[in-house]
Amino acid sequence: MALPRMALAGAQLEEPMIDAVRNALTASIHSSAPPIPEFNDTASRLAYLRWLGEMSERLKKKLPEPQARIEFLQTVWYETRRSALEVSLVLGLIQVESNFRKFAVSSAGARGLMQVMPFWTRVIGDGDAAQLFRMQTNLRFGCVILRHYLGLENGDLFLALGRYNGSRGKSPYPDAVFANQRNWKFVDRPSAD
Repeated sequence: MALPRMALAGAQLEEPMIDAVRNALTASIHSSAPPIPEFNDTASRLAYLRWLGEMSERLKKKLPEPQARIEFLQTVWYETRRSALEVSLVLGLIQVESNFRKFAVSSAGARGLMQVMPFWTRVIGDGDAAQLFRMQTNLRFGCVILRHYLGLENGDLFLALGRYNGSRGKSPYPDAVFANQRNWKFVDRPSAD
């Protein structure tokens, strides 16, 4: 049995938070809304399905099992919408952090797809760090944390990504995420039926 490869993630830093921020993050994590996309109209649903089909093809080599791939993409799409993040950005971040490995562990101890540090489960979760290996939990934590860092950095994505990685102000990590984000950009081309 081969040992899993270590992830190359940096270490998010545990920082003091005021109670209002901690409570807001906790509420975001504990929201039990299922990741089921809802649409106001047929055109939006069809655009989502085109995105899902294209991303599924692109992700096939990383996640070969079709049902797991669809569930992953549906959850990423849902959690990015929930956190007001670009889905291509989060997919690029996941590629850099874990290369789409659900059970990745970094040398700093970060876990899962989005390489969330276990202290976050104590700060805004229930303290069970093993939950970071659950896809939906990890994606929810990662997206909420990134959104939090964007707020701290007044919308500066470069600084927020650096903070997420524990390398604030240094360019290699944000540059890697931006480069990988290009792999997940989607230009919708509806059919002319």
